[in-house]
Amino acid sequence: MKDLYSILGLTSRASEDDIKKAYRSLARERHPDRDHDNPWAEEDFKQLAQAYDILSDPKTRAQYDR
Repeated sequence: MKDLYSILGLTSRASEDDIKKAYRSLARERHPDRDHDNPWAEEDFKQLAQAYDILSDPKTRAQYDR
């Protein structure tokens, strides 16, 4: 699995607001409905959503960082 921070284009020092902003921006850009030409768009979007789910929750983010 790729580094979750790199999926969002962030470093491990990112704040909760940084994570939220990066996710929203990338979700709009990489959504499969908008990125018709990319055969991997759905998989990319799933990875993006998974990274956000883990990093947006303080408990799961702390576990991931360990």
